[in-house]
Amino acid sequence: MYVDPPAPRPREPGEMPPVTASGALDDPQRAWEFNPDYQRLVVAWNAVLPHLETLSTALDKAYGLAKSPQTWDAPVGERYVQDIREWRNRLAVYRHSVLTAISDEAADTPRWVRTTAGAPHAFL
Repeated sequence: MYVDPPAPRPREPGEMPPVTASGALDDPQRAWEFNPDYQRLVVAWNAVLPHLETLSTALDKAYGLAKSPQTWDAPVGERYVQDIREWRNRLAVYRHSVLTAISDEAADTPRWVRTTAGAPHAFL
């Protein structure tokens, strides 16, 4: 069994952009916005997780029923139990790889990006 990697954190109510030091290179006219690419990763995580949970629950239920002595009365039943066990293992690996890909991408994506939207511009 794998442990799920950390999920990308959605924007918290009242969360403010990072504070920069007011040095000579800082541009006070630039504003910050929550990174839309990071937001897409949050949405992707929240979209895929319920589907993976549904699949896991369905296979766990089938596996529990298949292992029950009341379900199978023939030696062939063990083959089906092994098949379901293999499907569960494959789903666990798939779940781990999908969630790890999203989590790794979120770790490499900044939560806030600078934008010029709403900032005053000089007339040209």
